[in-house]
Amino acid sequence: MSEHALPVDSLTREQAAAELEWLAAEIARHDALYYREDAPEISDADYDALRQRNAAIEARFPDLVRADSPSRRVGAAPSSGFAKVRHAVPMLSLDNAFDEGDLGEFVARVRRFLNWPAEETLDFVAEPKIDGLSITLRYEEGRFVRGATRGDGREGEDVTRNLHTLDDLPKDLGKGVPDVLEVRGEVYMTKSDFAALNRRQEEAGSKVFANPRNAAAGSLRQLDPAITAQRPLRLFAYSWGELSESVAETHWAFLERLRDWGFATNPLAERCPDLEAMLALYHRVEAERAGLDYDIDGVVYKVDRLDLQARLGFVSRAPRWAIAHKFPAERATTKLEKIDIQVGRTGALTPVAHLTPVTVGGVVVSRATLHNADEIQRKDVREGDTVVVQRAGDVIPQIVEVVLDKRPKNLAPYSFPTHCPCPLRTEVVRHEGEAVSRCSGELACPYQQVEKLIHFVSRDAFDIEGLGEKQVRAFFDWELIRTPADIFDLQRNDGSDGLTRLKNRPGWGARSAEKLFEAIEARRRIGLDRFIYALGIRQVGQATARLLARSYGSLEAWQAAMKQAAAERQAQPEARKPEEVGEAYAELCNLSGIGLSMADDLCAFFGEPHNLKVLEELEARLNVEPPEAPDRQVQSPIAGKTLVFTGTLETMSRSEAKARAEALGAKVAGSVSRKTDFVVVGADAGSKARKAADLGVEILSEEQWRELSGSDT
Repeated sequence: MSEHALPVDSLTREQAAAELEWLAAEIARHDALYYREDAPEISDADYDALRQRNAAIEARFPDLVRADSPSRRVGAAPSSGFAKVRHAVPMLSLDNAFDEGDLGEFVARVRRFLNWPAEETLDFVAEPKIDGLSITLRYEEGRFVRGATRGDGREGEDVTRNLHTLDDLPKDLGKGVPDVLEVRGEVYMTKSDFAALNRRQEEAGSKVFANPRNAAAGSLRQLDPAITAQRPLRLFAYSWGELSESVAETHWAFLERLRDWGFATNPLAERCPDLEAMLALYHRVEAERAGLDYDIDGVVYKVDRLDLQARLGFVSRAPRWAIAHKFPAERATTKLEKIDIQVGRTGALTPVAHLTPVTVGGVVVSRATLHNADEIQRKDVREGDTVVVQRAGDVIPQIVEVVLDKRPKNLAPYSFPTHCPCPLRTEVVRHEGEAVSRCSGELACPYQQVEKLIHFVSRDAFDIEGLGEKQVRAFFDWELIRTPADIFDLQRNDGSDGLTRLKNRPGWGARSAEKLFEAIEARRRIGLDRFIYALGIRQVGQATARLLARSYGSLEAWQAAMKQAAAERQAQPEARKPEEVGEAYAELCNLSGIGLSMADDLCAFFGEPHNLKVLEELEARLNVEPPEAPDRQVQSPIAGKTLVFTGTLETMSRSEAKARAEALGAKVAGSVSRKTDFVVVGADAGSKARKAADLGVEILSEEQWRELSGSDT
């Protein structure tokens, strides 16, 4: 959990922006470990707490919400070991409720969005949340044709051959099925099958799995389907993706159709007419949890009527009409043996606790992140302490507290380093308002140089097959690469001295070197969004990179705009309003999700001559392509237009109006500029309406907006 010394309501804007930056990077790292590597490094409770902290800060500072915010992202990019499948309908995640208050607020929020009368029943369907691997199954004319993992929510891994080995998976649904039907569900392994599998693995001298979820994910993601066939995998179906025609009017009816087609659905699912019934089912399932033969970590609630689900729509990474009510975490006690410091690509120093291995809820854990110096000081964690650790489903836990009565006498407090552990031993600095301590060496610090290169070739960036963290570190040590451009010169610079050629170095051969050079050549063409993300600009994650790519359209246009914005910011360093800085800077800040803090980091990057040199070198070696058009272009009068809503709408909530606009392909901005196409004006409209009139932007009444958006049809 990211528990910091300051409560959220005490954070300054600068502190909030700094922590949101750290949270975005930290959660993205854990997403990759969990969804792509099947090797999570923190517990579910720890992960959920990071997201809670992020959501709380965003709620207090909505203008600081980052385009790469975890609240806008789900999963992680698929592994390169499988063919990639683009999901026709994104596979999103769920928001979480951690107590009865959270669940009550969810129900109230749904009713507010829909303007649902208090006296009318609003049904929900409750289903246990299976702790497995999410998959989507595509059927054409009733026959199973393809299966894929969630991946990053937009693109997953093709595991069709492996899914064919599951007895629970119907291969032919017969007649009366839509021409295109995507069924979504969870592949899991029962506790008894997991125990038997681990016994066989141990007897054979093979790897044993940490828990049933990891066993199921690892088994389904085998490159050899014959191995998957030997693993006892099961399937629960619970939802749908792409449909060529409607199959039900309610979620409950859809579950009945799934059972008719031969799918297994969870027998504990129930329809609940109100909050009291939802809570009653939650406590009943929680009481039965230990006796179930499969792992669950909560209960999922969904609005039953599908027409209401369509109205509610989605916000960022999650549907508005569903939520996961999580179970409490599990705890254990162990010894903290030592604290190590890791240095990230932005120079952030992260302390990592090494624990005496302990079993928590059936999983052996041995490490935990301590986040920063404040976390260590607040909990007074010391090397040699006995600590309480907590988990809710997977590996490394959160350190909850120190067991003070077991602390050895004269145990010294932990002293956070004042100098970077890199060979340069550069000074550690902590800027005002930031929770993170950083190495001041920046580009001179070899740890940061290496981390930036590792980020550059990561799967979500250039994704160069055969060039991962291990290889980057080796090439850096051998002085083969120092900048990103050096990667694309590796083959040309491969030593004329036979002893220094890559094929003759430890761990390499002629064929592996040849394959690497081929993989590097294949990446000389890359999309603009991946290119921007690969640069490792502070606060610029995947979502922000995609936003920038779509908004500016080409590398040339983006660079020109960023250089202009950087020059404007340099000339007006103290200005706090975007329009006071300059036109390019204001245009950047008007992009949904980009505030002053992120804009300043972009300007800082483009104000650094070294970075401009890196860009120039890469541009000479690469073909950076414009962003791809959406798979299915939305056809509507407002597709591609920019809208601003102001005032109080009478026939729908502001949230529903914004969701409707975005579903029709429009962009919703927070402020009016010359690039705004429409301003929708409700009751008590204020300065935005006046500014729209001054700029000559077309103003729409609520009635005109409903007609334009088709809300009356």
